[in-house]
Amino acid sequence: LAMDPVIVLHYNYTGKLSRGKEKKLTIIALLIICGFIILENLMVLIAIWKNNRFHNRMYFFIGNLALCDLLAGIVYKVNILMSGNKTLSLSSRIWFVREGSMFVALGASTFSLLAIAIERHLTMIKMRPYDANKKYRVFLLIGTCWLISLSLGALPILGWNCIGNLRDCSTILPLYSKKYVAFCTIIFIAILVAIVILYARIYILVKSSSRNVTNHNNSERSMALLRTVVIVVGVFIACWSPLFILLLIDVACRVKECSIFKDMRRAFFRLVCGCLVKNNVATSLPIQPTPDQSRSKSSSSNNTPKLNDDFLKTKSLSYITEKNKPPFYNGNVCK
Repeated sequence: LAMDPVIVLHYNYTGKLSRGKEKKLTIIALLIICGFIILENLMVLIAIWKNNRFHNRMYFFIGNLALCDLLAGIVYKVNILMSGNKTLSLSSRIWFVREGSMFVALGASTFSLLAIAIERHLTMIKMRPYDANKKYRVFLLIGTCWLISLSLGALPILGWNCIGNLRDCSTILPLYSKKYVAFCTIIFIAILVAIVILYARIYILVKSSSRNVTNHNNSERSMALLRTVVIVVGVFIACWSPLFILLLIDVACRVKECSIFKDMRRAFFRLVCGCLVKNNVATSLPIQPTPDQSRSKSSSSNNTPKLNDDFLKTKSLSYITEKNKPPFYNGNVCK
């Protein structure tokens, strides 16, 4: 396959060409998770579409959020299938589309959560839902969310990248500028902080005005919906916060000088398929002879130094062998 020289140059500079091949079990596990994400959000969209009671302002926002997450699942699934050795055969434009689509989906999801928080806050202030005749404002706000997200995702392909400036390249996204990654991450974190502040204010407003509310059923319904949205926001923050932290570390670290990436990567693989990691660790250790159970404690303790010496020699030989390997091995690339 023909390789794009720009992608090869940037991946080699950031050290991603020297990484080993991804485990098939890990890829399968990630694809299954993406499948569940797509299926669950598709069920939410179908439920909102089929049920006329859900055809109101709040559920339009929730439907838009489900659509964003559904697209995120699809985009990430395509991203996984186009990664690995296939990355080197991509053109620069296709690479930007592949990674930019992830930023679009993430941005749309984050802005949708902000729109939901603003709508809930305004509703709680007025203590009544918006006029049904003003639904155009809902679609205007949703359209604005997508427009901003598409603009953010398109910035790298329009020129805000590190092509021609390798020292400014991100390690995780080798063609992206660190300034762009920092810009997007700060925006997303600021939005999440604003969402938390809005919901905290909503909770204070509801608690302070609960005695003055005449319609008890409407108050309970609003609180139930508020709890549901808070759970959604909490899960969103719990899922995306590690990515935001990882991107900030990527911006702060120099190329090939952050060992924390390997540790976080290893921890993630253990989380997704711990059994695979355990098997690899077990097979990578040298086989040590087991001392006879009938021997005394003194004799078994005398054999321990010899076993330790053999173990150290084995590890030293394996280290020398690994050290002498070329950095670009069999053309393997890890996205």
